[in-house]
Amino acid sequence: MTFDPNAGLEQETVDQRVEEAIAENEVVLFMKGTPLMPQCGFSDRAIELVGRHVEEFETVDVLESLDEYRVALERHSGWETIPQTYVDGEFVGGSDILAELEERGELAATLGAE
Repeated sequence: MTFDPNAGLEQETVDQRVEEAIAENEVVLFMKGTPLMPQCGFSDRAIELVGRHVEEFETVDVLESLDEYRVALERHSGWETIPQTYVDGEFVGGSDILAELEERGELAATLGAE
């Protein structure tokens, strides 16, 4: 069985999913894979960092339509890299930004955990 990351959803469908996920969740992480099975080290790191401070948050597996998710997310953040974290509708960053915020002791507040 082979996996084709580009055999997924229409761009309009992905755009709508991204809009809804950002609007309807306090914290949402767009990632490769799932929290139990992250499919890249950056997504794994982002899950770990967010999970340190927030018990419940939404995740979206972008692998179903990777190219379409990159386009939709870039419209919000100006970045096409994944993972991407949003808090209260605002783009925070990827795993590198989350790690920097954690190092400075600012991640909990950024995630609304304090």
